[in-house]
Amino acid sequence: MNNYTIRNANPSEFEEIGKLLIRVYSALEGFPKENEQPNYYKMLANIGDFTKLPDTELLVAVDDNNTILGAVVYFNDMQYYGSGGIATQEKDSAGFRLLGVDATARGKGIGKLLTLECIQKANLNKRKQLIIHSTLAMKTAWGMYENIGFKRSEDLDFMQGELPVFGFRYQFIL
Repeated sequence: MNNYTIRNANPSEFEEIGKLLIRVYSALEGFPKENEQPNYYKMLANIGDFTKLPDTELLVAVDDNNTILGAVVYFNDMQYYGSGGIATQEKDSAGFRLLGVDATARGKGIGKLLTLECIQKANLNKRKQLIIHSTLAMKTAWGMYENIGFKRSEDLDFMQGELPVFGFRYQFIL
């Protein structure tokens, strides 16, 4: 059994993380391809740019060999979250986006570890909730999110071009 560490990505790793996320998202059945959503894939390729935003972190899951197995962008302030819909107007709230786990590392709990790290960060920062979005192509992750305590929030849903995007909230008990 490997030990996994969740930490902030180093700038020297940004390009590798972008490539990992492009592999993950482009392989999802039913998810738009690069020619359909070029700006989305450009954002993935330049994932490190998110770290220039205030209160925003690019987190990675690495193994004992420091191999990057997964990543997620954590936003401690929803105004920087960058989604459609009303999510960016939510106050005292955190969010995460663009969670991806390398195909070779799926089923090892890495997505859950990254999610729990975001929950812990939001809780430590005294946020009232953690907001995420997902698509039907990512529905396998919905069960994990719901088992952790996320609830579907239809008020956060929006359309990204032709793609329906579904919102979830994790509420903290204050």
